Amino acid sequence: MDYKLTFKEYSQALKENRLLGLKCRQCTTITVPPRMVCRKCSSPELDIVGLSGQGTIETFTTAFVAAEGREDEAPYTIVMVALDEGPWLMGNLIGIEPEKVGMEIMGRRVKLGHQVFTGDKYSAGEAARPIFSLED
Repeated sequence: MDYKLTFKEYSQALKENRLLGLKCRQCTTITVPPRMVCRKCSSPELDIVGLSGQGTIETFTTAFVAAEGREDEAPYTIVMVALDEGPWLMGNLIGIEPEKVGMEIMGRRVKLGHQVFTGDKYSAGEAARPIFSLED
């Protein structure tokens, strides 16, 4: 079985400010980031779809201690966003000081962007990751 959408293709699309997901032909669930099978019914019958990258913050956490080799990145806020198309996607929140983030961001609308992160000893190299900013 082959991946319908590889992580490399997903990352390249993010670098072009496009968010790709996979829509199941069996149950119509949208899966993002890419997997080999549907996250709901495990069907391998998936089609690549473009997503808006807009959604609502459902929950968040602020990290004050960064991962090894990324100490200069802390602190940062990570949000779980319910995308308008249904799936939840995690990414860093930008445009607001992490020390000032509080419960008032819950339910706020956000839009997707991307940031390219260099690889480290735990990854397969450089990749784009989703980031979010508050909508006006």
